[in-house]
Amino acid sequence: MNPRNIVFVSVAVLGLAFDQLSKWWVASTLQQDVDEITVIPGFFSIVHRQNPGAAFGMFRDFEYRHWLFLVFTLVAAAVIVDLFRRLPRNDKFMAATLGLILSGALGNAIDRVAKHTVTDFLKVYTDSPSLVGWLHGHGLPTEWPSFNVADSALVVGVAMYLFHQLFLEDRSGRASELEEKPTPSPEPEGEASPDEVQQRSDTATSGV
Repeated sequence: MNPRNIVFVSVAVLGLAFDQLSKWWVASTLQQDVDEITVIPGFFSIVHRQNPGAAFGMFRDFEYRHWLFLVFTLVAAAVIVDLFRRLPRNDKFMAATLGLILSGALGNAIDRVAKHTVTDFLKVYTDSPSLVGWLHGHGLPTEWPSFNVADSALVVGVAMYLFHQLFLEDRSGRASELEEKPTPSPEPEGEASPDEVQQRSDTATSGV
């Protein structure tokens, strides 16, 4: 197995396993919408919430949202696999990128198929009086919508993909063009070009 395949499969499998195990632990340990484990006081906690919609609760009231999410996941997975097949054998960066995106898409899809909701448990917030006052003054929330490992894998994967497209893709493309551009072969020594032959003939004729 080449390096590209090893990285892609490893990242996708490990990311999916970590997502599912973390959701199982949260669902079996914490009471939904009640329990909370503080990790960083005033900033980060672990909770138990069930999201029937997409990110930020979108489509939660749409009757056919489960079918919509399933179709979206299947299309996304097909696109990711197709992009992966086109990668060079040693492109570990993009292999890891696509592996992260695939693990995130599949992680949340498994939840929606199994129970029509997605387990979210990572809570980022602030209770600092100065920040709370500033955020409220600008109409901003003091708590980010809860998310999970699959969401994190998707965000990191998409960020890596954009970084590659913006800063790495053009360079690799120019390098490939330089490698593929044929170099002109030098003319054999001692052989004159047609113009030189004609010029010599004209010179000889004029000197007669």
